[in-house]
Amino acid sequence: MDWNQKPYHSLDYELKRRFGRKIYKLSLDGGMTCPNRDGTLGNRGCIFCSSGGSGDFAAKACPDVWEQIEAAKARVRRKMPPGSSGATTAPESRGNASAASECNASANTSPESRAAPPPSYIAYFQSYTNTYAPLPRLRSLFERAVSHPDVALLSVATRPDCLPDETVSLLAGLNRRKPVWVELGLQTVHEDTARFIRRGYGFPVFEDACRRLKAAGITVVVHVILGLPGEDRERMLETITRMADFSRAGLIDGIKLQLLHVLKGTDLADYYQNHPFPIFSMEEYIDFVIDCAELLPPELVIHRLTGDGPKSLLVAPSWSGNKRLVLNTLARRFKERNTWQGRLS
Repeated sequence: MDWNQKPYHSLDYELKRRFGRKIYKLSLDGGMTCPNRDGTLGNRGCIFCSSGGSGDFAAKACPDVWEQIEAAKARVRRKMPPGSSGATTAPESRGNASAASECNASANTSPESRAAPPPSYIAYFQSYTNTYAPLPRLRSLFERAVSHPDVALLSVATRPDCLPDETVSLLAGLNRRKPVWVELGLQTVHEDTARFIRRGYGFPVFEDACRRLKAAGITVVVHVILGLPGEDRERMLETITRMADFSRAGLIDGIKLQLLHVLKGTDLADYYQNHPFPIFSMEEYIDFVIDCAELLPPELVIHRLTGDGPKSLLVAPSWSGNKRLVLNTLARRFKERNTWQGRLS
């Protein structure tokens, strides 16, 4: 099969199919915490989670989320190749801008002050647990985000145990205005591994959240980590196979396959130093993640096949810091194996 000359159903392909143009993701910080950090379930977070709450690349939280959106847009535009849509209108780089200066970056780029192009951004609330707040705060935050004329879609990363019915109802209402995705951090289907990484909820909680979200008409994306301590090839493939079953049952719409990163300052880094465990080599990981793609149904959107942690925090694997090399090698290996997503599904 061919998804715009890729051997898998990529997010980029799906967004262009749906919107007819390139859509860029804006990583945002909703200013929330997590029950694994505030004492409700624990104080140290999941074992692999950095102090940024998996939002190390997110724009800094601002009093008005529109300001944060504008700051995140400026960061995205600075990374665009010359000649890309919007690249020439980017403000000059401010280097290591403070949070306050980032929040004020929108002063000369207000949406009201320029001709409105088609909305071309995803407002992605990434840091920590983005439904872990009182309902009025969530309503104010998310309604303000989707009202931004440049936002085409709202994506909310959260935990399945932080989705009460009233929050699902709020997201369903927003979904009638603009598309809404909910991203759930499952990581593994194995309860012993889940306890080790301090996930804090059982698999039935995840399944229930998927069913309620899909009943409300909301797109569901699941996060899976490959390479967790104690998980061999067979156990990781059990997670992939289970998610393939969820896809065929209409319970999930997308998946992120994330290489395990050992990051400085995490309990996982301490564990790795004191109890070294196997880490994928690049060649091993690329072949394994292709094995995973072969098992996933063609209709399931693959949002990510690897991922890259902040280089300043990365302990292992060091090769993952060279994103371009990883992606080029992955594309080449798909061709060498003459395979594609869903070949064995």
